[in-house]
Amino acid sequence: MPKTSARLLSLLSLLQARRDWPGQLLAERLEVSPRTVRRDVDRLRELGYPVVASKGPDGGYRLDAGAELPPLLFDDEQAVALAVALQTATTTGAGIGEAAARALNTVRQVMPARLRHRVDALQVTAVERTGTQPNPQADPHVLVTLSAAVHAREVLRFDYTSASPPGAAADPAATAPRRAQPHHLVTWGGRWYLVAWDLDRDDWRTFRVDRITPRTPTGPRFTPRELPGGEVAAFIAGRFQGSDGSGDRPCRGEVILDLPAPVVSSYTRDGIVEELGPDRCRLVLGAWSWPGLAATIGRYDADIQVIGPPELTDAFAHLARRYANAATNGPTELSERLLLEN
Repeated sequence: MPKTSARLLSLLSLLQARRDWPGQLLAERLEVSPRTVRRDVDRLRELGYPVVASKGPDGGYRLDAGAELPPLLFDDEQAVALAVALQTATTTGAGIGEAAARALNTVRQVMPARLRHRVDALQVTAVERTGTQPNPQADPHVLVTLSAAVHAREVLRFDYTSASPPGAAADPAATAPRRAQPHHLVTWGGRWYLVAWDLDRDDWRTFRVDRITPRTPTGPRFTPRELPGGEVAAFIAGRFQGSDGSGDRPCRGEVILDLPAPVVSSYTRDGIVEELGPDRCRLVLGAWSWPGLAATIGRYDADIQVIGPPELTDAFAHLARRYANAATNGPTELSERLLLEN
């Protein structure tokens, strides 16, 4: 029979693996008597583990949730996974970077030597895109409040700080308390968003969590609506492409390129390519702006015929003037000096 300490760890591991364990089955798995199982359960309770026992012929044990957090037991893979998750927590936008660092230090201290060496060797550097402003951190308490409302399907009441140009007067309608049926909490580009049905505007909305100040109490329960498209990932992607959820970008144009369709298709991620001949094809593509769309199409390095809309034609003319100025204007004195120095 294994020593008491080893047996307790085995018992705790089994209790964490499934919700309910018949006492006889636990005894068989541990190769001890049911009486020994009862004594070991009492020892776990003394250590702070809330083990609940059920009586009767089919009686057994369950590890219940408690008011205090007792010592936890992780296998090797779980411990390493936890360390990686804590090291990358700063990029979640949830405002838990400092708490994650303290948690990682606490977990590391109680790890056996073999795991500490693995975790110390596994240094993960989470890098965000360069050249961008740091994303505002969401308040962890707000995240918990919103998540609870999503789970309970309760109407949320909250204040929302909308973005407005500097010096612009606040819109009373925009600063009024909002009422919404929360459906999902999602992250996009390092920011947290709440996907909800806006009861006052009678439409789907995405709210930045760092701008939300929840009000209490929450409202009545509601029956969830069907999210457009059925999947929250596709819905969010469509919204951030400026569409109503279909995935289309706000600026969409059509051109004919003097290139074979297979060549264009290999460099087109989310456009539509139609073959018109051996060396010609039709391209329908979207972008964030008309100049951006024109510049993207220009990268194909082929003759272009614009089908529409007029905004795309204007964008090509705008870029043509800009490129012509860049080609005809001679180098400045500063640029000439830099060229000579290099």
